[in-house]
Amino acid sequence: MSLPAAEDEVTVSLAQLRSTRDELQRFLLEYRFGLQEIETKIAILRDEFLHLHEYNPIEHVSSRVKSADSLVEKVGRKGVASDYASIRENITDVAGVRVTCSFVADTYRLFDLLTQQDDISVRLVKDYIAHPKANGYKSLHAIVEVPVFLSTGRVQVPVEVQFRTVAMDFWASLEHKIYYKYDRQVPDGLLAELKDAADTAAELDTRMERLHRQVHGPATHAMSV
Repeated sequence: MSLPAAEDEVTVSLAQLRSTRDELQRFLLEYRFGLQEIETKIAILRDEFLHLHEYNPIEHVSSRVKSADSLVEKVGRKGVASDYASIRENITDVAGVRVTCSFVADTYRLFDLLTQQDDISVRLVKDYIAHPKANGYKSLHAIVEVPVFLSTGRVQVPVEVQFRTVAMDFWASLEHKIYYKYDRQVPDGLLAELKDAADTAAELDTRMERLHRQVHGPATHAMSV
């Protein structure tokens, strides 16, 4: 069974509504389980750093699974076919985890540590740290797939994982609030100030990481995306 398109007007029975609701809930449950798998992996890395290393590179972790309403709205907006196979293939941010790190080097280091695990496969990487968006947005985005073992068998679940520094996260939160307030029609002057703030945040990241290296020595990471 497929989801009704967001703009469709349909007449269905109560039994059909319940069936659609139950199927959608089961579909989203797979993403919740996939999210829990990724969260567990990140928590293990965090605990290892806390116990075995001089500092913990993870400041905090947040996660979410899209609501049914939000998913249906995005399916309609993007023109994706409303069967579940198409949704799984084309809507890659149904489940999302954000890992906020201390320094830029930590974002890449944690990306490596997560994606080099045997049961994780990487579908797509967008490095907006090395190549920021025009508005100044910076973050390392990865769409990964993790296996979830259900009573009906194994399912590969895509999860979007974002790695960013505290400064990047603060800027992105402010930018989101401004775009929401202006319904995405942000005045040019404010956009210019946002870009300037992004540059300032990037400079702060660089200075703080330099200070950290003076105290603790250089961090090592290897990554190619």
